[in-house]
Amino acid sequence: MTVITRFAPSPTGHLHLGHVYAAWQAIKQASQGYFLLRIEDIDTTRCRPEWSAALLEDLGWLGFEWQQPVRIQSRHMAEYSQALKNLRSEGLLYPCFCTRADITREIAEAGSAPHSPDGVPLYPGTCRSLSPAEQDARLAAGEACAWRLDMQAALRRLSHPLERVEHGIRFPCYPERFGDVVLARKDVPASYHLCAAHDDAVQGVTLVTRGEDLLAATDLHRLLQTLFGWPEPAYAHHGLLKGADGQRLAKRDAALTVRSLRESGASPQDIMERIRQAETVSRP
Repeated sequence: MTVITRFAPSPTGHLHLGHVYAAWQAIKQASQGYFLLRIEDIDTTRCRPEWSAALLEDLGWLGFEWQQPVRIQSRHMAEYSQALKNLRSEGLLYPCFCTRADITREIAEAGSAPHSPDGVPLYPGTCRSLSPAEQDARLAAGEACAWRLDMQAALRRLSHPLERVEHGIRFPCYPERFGDVVLARKDVPASYHLCAAHDDAVQGVTLVTRGEDLLAATDLHRLLQTLFGWPEPAYAHHGLLKGADGQRLAKRDAALTVRSLRESGASPQDIMERIRQAETVSRP
């Protein structure tokens, strides 16, 4: 089967070496197939068009090539909205009117709460029990809400245990660890989880290549793929690029952006050699 994989950065800053490493890993996976580029810019409070443009320019300068067109998520909000409507019509989505303070208070009153793989306390389900009439009334009044997946209702739709395929091996998935996860925030009309799973299906991705920090999210994405009847891709989670100090390279390391290295006189070959050397440091 032809491999179709992708690199899907969020333009919340300039391209850094961790990005380059992730793109390089995806390109290697697609050596006999197709490499796609997707800009995940749904969070308009953090993403900027100028960073998207700079990201594309830096990748081109490095000599990376991808199949056109580039998918820009912010141009497809209607598709994500329809997906959310479909879940709601199936009784799998409910509006959550809680503020962060409300949730914190509920958890404090309960004494404790389990945490999701993201390290966030699981939502206690406060709004899950609202009647349809109360939901509609609060929505009609214009009250701001997030939209949450009713996890237990979703799991009841499954006819068999969820699994993911990585390196040809099947591993069990446990999406219940995320609880009633938010699929649309009050300030962002669709979540990373929904958009990533949706776009992998739309773009025909057969191999999801991404960092190991997103390994746990795969459980939730497999649930969404199953609920929507989307194709099941395989997965390849690579290690995260680390510096000589053993710490993960991140956007806070401004000196390690491609733009800053270019301005200091580095060539594409210099940067890729640095990536190869850093990969050696990053291996277990």
